[in-house]
Amino acid sequence: MASTPAPRRAALAFIFVTVLLDILAFGIIIPVLPHLVEQLIGGGTARAAWWVGVLSTVFAITQFVFSPIQGALSDRFGRRPVILISNFGLAIDFFVLALAPTLWLLFVGRTVMGMTAASFSTANAYIADITPKEKRAGAYGLLGAAFGVGFVLGPGLGGWLGAMHLRLPFYVAGSLALCNFLYGLFVLPESLPPGRRSARFELHTAHPIGALKLLRRTPRLLGMGVASFLLFLAHYALQITFVLYADYRYHWGPQTVGLVLMLVGACDGLVQALLTRRLTPRFGERPVLLFGMLCGIVSFALMGLATEGWVFLLGIPLMALWGLANPPIQSIMTRQVEPSEQGRLQGANTSLGSFAGIFGPYLFAQVFAWSIAPASRMHVPGAVFLLAALLLVFALLAAVRATRHGEIEPLPATPIDPAHASHAAALHLAVSDLPSHQTTEHHP
Repeated sequence: MASTPAPRRAALAFIFVTVLLDILAFGIIIPVLPHLVEQLIGGGTARAAWWVGVLSTVFAITQFVFSPIQGALSDRFGRRPVILISNFGLAIDFFVLALAPTLWLLFVGRTVMGMTAASFSTANAYIADITPKEKRAGAYGLLGAAFGVGFVLGPGLGGWLGAMHLRLPFYVAGSLALCNFLYGLFVLPESLPPGRRSARFELHTAHPIGALKLLRRTPRLLGMGVASFLLFLAHYALQITFVLYADYRYHWGPQTVGLVLMLVGACDGLVQALLTRRLTPRFGERPVLLFGMLCGIVSFALMGLATEGWVFLLGIPLMALWGLANPPIQSIMTRQVEPSEQGRLQGANTSLGSFAGIFGPYLFAQVFAWSIAPASRMHVPGAVFLLAALLLVFALLAAVRATRHGEIEPLPATPIDPAHASHAAALHLAVSDLPSHQTTEHHP
């Protein structure tokens, strides 16, 4: 057993790189996708924003359906083939988007992307396979750091490439995904040995509703699922309305918004990379989870009540600390199911995020429109952030209830020998599919 840590580190490093490259590829197309839609429909910012919203919904629905299918396939046939096929499919999809001459081909591309982007659930299951239970929160925090780094670098790189040619970012994103596939083909070991796999693939448990039934198995799993869903939903307050809110309330232009988004990504990446792995072993998963949720509540309330831009900025570090909540949730949930069900669990969890993505954007867009409408009886521009804070209050209550009885113990199961083994998104990365307002260069 003394020789096992190196393979485990190599496998974890690959999953980190996989998630980083995937998020970077998604981030690259953020600044240019709305412009490509506008070009394909013949102009019109309002029409383009509407079509981008439809594309976002199609992406979310597709991911909602295929995340549990991918998870179940990985439980049956192993994580490696599912991750590799997903990466290759993602590369092909980016190239299709780069070449698409019509809007309907863009819809085909986004549908395929929704299917292949579901590989994040398999990456999470891979982490559960190769990481001891006491270190899983830290490992999931490392994947969160990959999201943060990709989010910081991707949009900036995409904007720079898009200035040279509108479709160039899609070619670069496809090349990154293809390199990811080749890297995994030669480097990635299998994390789930045949003896630990499910006996058969059952479609009735692989569809979204069947997969979500898994979360009803124990009160703790159900409570964590409810908390996770509310976290996913609350993310859309920032993702959907930030550009509009910043312009309306603080008169921030595209350049300022871009700098603020870089600050968001940088703070989030630092918290995930540096704090999660240190705080969780020292204080325990439950305290870190509840502390993270409290930070989220305070950050959203502060952002919603801030009448000055500098006060809003104070909420960004607190929002980054909110990121401490998700890794413990993931870790606690993985210990409530058998090794052969980790893929199904992560598929169900990803479906929760996709389900939030189906109606979350519409909910917060409508609340924001109502809050600033001239005919509205109450002028509360920050209503969306206050609503998000309220959602996190309910998430906190669900988490407290689910974890209140004693230690969080796993189901009886023999640990997977790391010798047989050797990321990534609030949320899928819904931010890559968001419609914009007056500017399409930046999305939270």
